[in-house]
Order: sequence, then structure tokens, then C-alpha cells
Amino acid sequence: MLYPRGLDLPPKPRKTFFLWGPRQTGKSSLLRTRYPEALRIDLLKSNEMTAYASSPSLLRERLLQRFPRRADRFVLIDEIQKVPALLNEVHHLIEEEGFVFGLCGSSARQLRKGHANLLGGRALRHELFGLTSAELGDDFSLDRILNNGYLPNHYAMDVHGKEWKLALKAYHADYLKEEVLAEGLLRKLPPFSTFLESVALSDGETISFESFARDCGVSAVSVKTYFEILSDTLIGRFLPAYRGRPKRRVVKSPKFYLFDVGLTNHLAKRGLLQPRSELYGKAFENWVFHELSASLSYSVSDNELSYWKLASQAEVDFIVGRMKTAIEAKAKSRVTDDDLRGLRELKKDYPTVGRRIVVSLETESRRSADGIEILSLQDFRKEIARHAFSG
Repeated sequence: MLYPRGLDLPPKPRKTFFLWGPRQTGKSSLLRTRYPEALRIDLLKSNEMTAYASSPSLLRERLLQRFPRRADRFVLIDEIQKVPALLNEVHHLIEEEGFVFGLCGSSARQLRKGHANLLGGRALRHELFGLTSAELGDDFSLDRILNNGYLPNHYAMDVHGKEWKLALKAYHADYLKEEVLAEGLLRKLPPFSTFLESVALSDGETISFESFARDCGVSAVSVKTYFEILSDTLIGRFLPAYRGRPKRRVVKSPKFYLFDVGLTNHLAKRGLLQPRSELYGKAFENWVFHELSASLSYSVSDNELSYWKLASQAEVDFIVGRMKTAIEAKAKSRVTDDDLRGLRELKKDYPTVGRRIVVSLETESRRSADGIEILSLQDFRKEIARHAFSG
């Protein structure tokens, strides 16, 4: 099923843009749907990639022949990172010939590594995330998304069937092969594969490079490089600790989340997640992070996400902006006073904090005596759909 996407691309672009996103998030489908008449160059096709890699000027020759007049010179290029040298030609065609491009890819790392021309601010940057609650609409199922993940092709599969397991295994293998090994980002794959499993087991927890290095049998420098690869290829993202002036001793190490909870489940060998289990709660936290990240990105918000944690263990999962909103994720049908401890400790240090929210599985939203909002799943979905945390 083709779901409408929340990323708002202009119907007739007047400025070149990059569209980044992990494999299979639906970038190509979105561009084909949005721009059905546009010329599309797909560098995943071996003949296309080989031709342009051996002669980048071929792009200029072909496009000037195809578009002799300046009107409607809009072209899509898929997987632009496969042939970084094409960006010099793209730059020329933008500046001298009035072309507008939609440049799609899953990783800017190879472009930066090869010192490719990133168009010097002449291109907008968009990012496509996996499926969100708003995009799924009435087809949304929490159990399904926490087990299957956010990739459109995976969400629709039967979690009990072999097809879903094979799809995840294939995605894992293809990522290692195509995004990491084939692009020359690593010299040795086995330690990185072990590292990936460790990341999945530690999804949403604070990061210690030294601890990961010991577990994987590599140096801390290598571990930092591995995390950079995951971040640059959009397979995961850091969540920094809140940078405001602390009144008490706080944890300063970042957290790290993989971009898709289905992939996380597969790498961590979690099996089928059941409601009320600890692993279900961890997956729920990943989902809330996914929803917040996508909403802030799609609404072009200046707010950044972080987390806050005292050395004494009191913690708040997500801080939006400069203490505009503090959010806890609790996959519980009944939120207790103990679940509110982190938000209450936060207010002691930051009395001007805005909304304090617990995203929960309670059937009705309510408010505690000291103003903490316990949002039901449905009400959180409504708020995230209207980008309530972006302003």
C-alpha cells in the first residue's frame, strides 16, 4: 500500500534539493508520485552508473539535448552518492543553464569523503523518515509498528510469517554490503557487524565508546568511526544530553537510537514483542523518538531534541528545544507517581520548563495535581500529527 507522506515537497521546485533517507524509506516512490513527468536518472542501475562514472560530462550533453529550452528543466537523480563527480556537472547546469535538480540518496558520507561538490548552499536539504503515525492514519497499529518497524515494505508484512524475517535479514545484509562495504567505508566487516548488534542491544541508552570498544575488540577510535558511519548513512542518530546549565550533577554522554525499530529488533534478536514487557517499552521509546524527530524535521522546526538525566538516575527521555516541552515515554496502561519522578526532578532545576508530558497507553488523557499531562496514545498521535511540539 502506498501511504501519503508527511514531507512537503513543492509541486514545482524552483530550487535544487537533496532528499536524504535510509534505504527503503520510500524516497524514490515519493519523488515518482510527486513528480510523475520529471526525467529520472537512476544510478542504482549498473549501466547508468557505469556510463556516468566513466564520463560525468555525459550528463550535461544528454540534458542539454533533451531540454533545448530553459523552460521546465527539472531532473531527478537517484542515489547521487554513487557517482560523486556528477555534482560538478549538476553545479554547472544549475548556474549556467538554469536546471533544477532533485538529488536523492541514502548517504552523504561518501560525497564528503571524496570531497565532492555539495553545491555550496545552492541546494535545500530534506530528509525522509520511515512511516509515521499520521501517514498511516486508520491503518496504524502500535503492536505492528513496534514489531515490524517503520519501513513501508516491512510494516505491511505478517510478523508471524517467514517473509518478514527474510526481508529484515536481507535488509541487514544489503546494508552491510552496499552502504558500508561497497562504498569502502570499512576495512574489516566482522567487528562492525558485532558493533551493530551491540548498538541494537543498547538502543536508547547512553553511549560509552570505551565500553563498546571492549565489547567489540576494537579501539575507541574505531568505535567513534563506526558511530559516525551509522549517523552519516542515517541508520541511526545521536540524542545529546541537554546543554542547559545544570544545578546538579548530570549525565553528559549522548544516547543513540537506530532509525528503525524493526531493524533494532532483528539485530538484538528480540523475537515477537509483547505488550507490558520491558522490550516492548524500549521499542515504544524508540517510536516516540522517531515520531518527534520526523515531526520536527517535516515542520522545519528550530527546536532540537535532547534528553536530561541526573547522576542519581532521575531521567527525562526527551527535551524539545530550550525546555519548551519535556516528554517521557511509558508503554503502560496505568502511569504511577513513580513514573513522574524524572519530570518532577526536572522542574526543580528548571522551574520555567513548559509542558511536562508522559506519552502512555492509558485510554483517557489526564493531568496530575502538579500539572503533568498523561497523554493517551490517541491524543499523542493527534498532537504529533499537527506538529504541536514544533513551535
